[in-house]
Amino acid sequence: MWTQGIYAILLLVISNIFMTFAWYGHLKMREEFAWFQALPLIAVIAFSWGLAFFEYCFQVPANRIGFRDNGGPFSLMQLKVIQEVITLIVFTVFTTVFFKGEALHWNHLAAFLCLVMAVYFVFMK
Repeated sequence: MWTQGIYAILLLVISNIFMTFAWYGHLKMREEFAWFQALPLIAVIAFSWGLAFFEYCFQVPANRIGFRDNGGPFSLMQLKVIQEVITLIVFTVFTTVFFKGEALHWNHLAAFLCLVMAVYFVFMK
């Protein structure tokens, strides 16, 4: 059962990498590639949708594998809170690596601590 939980978490991480690039990657692509900057908004949306397809290819199996009613170890609430924490971790890494002007401040760390506490509370019996 916990093997399914580990697989679900790994799939959620991969899913969130695609999601972060779909949602925010176009902002960096615009800086890096002149041809991308020239694209109309509808083309940028289509590009993001293409990435989001892969997000769903990992997100849906992660939820199916990890969900308690399918033999996984997590409730729906637990899956959602895990997913949100993964999203913030992936987003933080993405932001600090690709957007050098964005810095991590104490209030960001405090907010992340609150989310870690949310994971703790959602797993309490």
